[in-house]
Amino acid sequence: MNHWLMKEEPKKCTFEEFEKDGKRVWKKVKNYQARNFIREMEKGDLVLFYNSGDVKAVQGVAKVISDGGYESPEDERWTWVDIEPVEKFKNEVTLAQIKADDFFEGLKLIKQTRLSVMPVSNAHFDKILSLSAG
Repeated sequence: MNHWLMKEEPKKCTFEEFEKDGKRVWKKVKNYQARNFIREMEKGDLVLFYNSGDVKAVQGVAKVISDGGYESPEDERWTWVDIEPVEKFKNEVTLAQIKADDFFEGLKLIKQTRLSVMPVSNAHFDKILSLSAG
C-alpha cells in the first residue's frame, strides 16, 4: 500500500463537506507530475487530505476506492481517481508544524508547495497520524 497527500482549497471542499458527500472524484488536476502520481495510485491506498488556502493543514485521511487512476472522460491527457473519507483528525496538522520538524525534511509538501498530489513515505504518514492524535 502506498500513501499520498492530496490538496484541496477550503472554498472548494472542506473535510467536513467531503465526509458529508461520502465520496469525491479527484478530477481537477492539470499538472503532469501530479497526474502521473494519480496514475500510480491503487485501490486501498491511503491519502492525507490537506486543505490549502488560509487553512494550510492536514485535516484527515481518505482512501482510494477506484482501481487506481483512470482516464478522464473529458480529456485523455488527464487522470481521475475516486476517494472516500476514512477519518477526520482530532487535531489538524498544520504546515507550520510540519516545517518546524526536521523529521519531515524531504517531504514534497515542503519542497514543492504548489504540487497538489504527492507521494508520502510510510514514516512521514505515520508521524502525521501521530501528531493528529495530540
